[in-house]
Amino acid sequence: MIYPHVLLHYQQRMMQRWAVELLTLLNIKLHCHGKPPGVDIPRALLVANHVSWLDICVLMAVCPTRFVAKSEIATWPILGILSKNTGTLFIKRTQRNDTMRINQHICEVLEAGERVVLFPEGTTADGTYLNHFHASLLQSAVTADALVCPVAMRYRNADGDICSEAAYIDPSLILSLQQILAQPRIDTELFFGEPIPGGMKNRRELARMSESAIAEILLLPIRHKQPETIPDLPI
Repeated sequence: MIYPHVLLHYQQRMMQRWAVELLTLLNIKLHCHGKPPGVDIPRALLVANHVSWLDICVLMAVCPTRFVAKSEIATWPILGILSKNTGTLFIKRTQRNDTMRINQHICEVLEAGERVVLFPEGTTADGTYLNHFHASLLQSAVTADALVCPVAMRYRNADGDICSEAAYIDPSLILSLQQILAQPRIDTELFFGEPIPGGMKNRRELARMSESAIAEILLLPIRHKQPETIPDLPI
C-alpha cells in the first residue's frame, strides 16, 4: 500500500476520497454545517460525540484528520490495517499510565500541524443523549495550546427521525453493517461549533464546555456522571 509513503497532503486527499466513496456506497448523505478548522489553524483538536463506527468516515469525508482509538482496533481485520496506515493513535485502556503517553503523542501530532479527533464520551450512544465527557485526553489541548473544536454528529432515517440503526451499540460489526444497509437512506448532519482556546482552560473546563456546546447543538440531555477513569476510546 502506497499510503504511508506519500506526503501528508496526498494522504489526506486519499483519506477523504476513501471516506466519501464508502458513504456513497452505504447510501449515506452528508450535510455539513459550520466551518471545519482549516490549515491556517496550526493546532486543532476536534472533540466529537460518538454514535457509530461511521463517525470516523463522516469526519474524514469533510476534515481529514487522525484519530485516537483503543489498542484492540489494531488487531481487527481490514479496519485494523486501515487504522494503522492512517496514523491512528492507539491507547491501552487497561493501563492508566498510558494516558500520559498518548497525551504526549497527541501534542506532537498537533505541533506538527495535523489535526486530531477525540471521542471523549468513551463509548457510543444511540443518538438520543450524550454520555459524560471524560477529561483525561484533553490535557493535550492545554499542553499544546490548541484550539478545541466541538463537533456534533446526528444520523436521521428517511422519515427524518433519529436513525438508531446507525448507532454501534451491539458489538457485532457485521450486524451493524447489515442494519445500515437495510435503510433506504441515512442523512448525517455534521455541525462544527465555535472553537475554544485550549491553553486558557484546564482539561475539565474543556470537557464541560465542549460537552455543553455539542449538547446544545443537538438539543440532547447529558448523562452524568460515572467516576472518571481511562475511557473506552472510539471503535
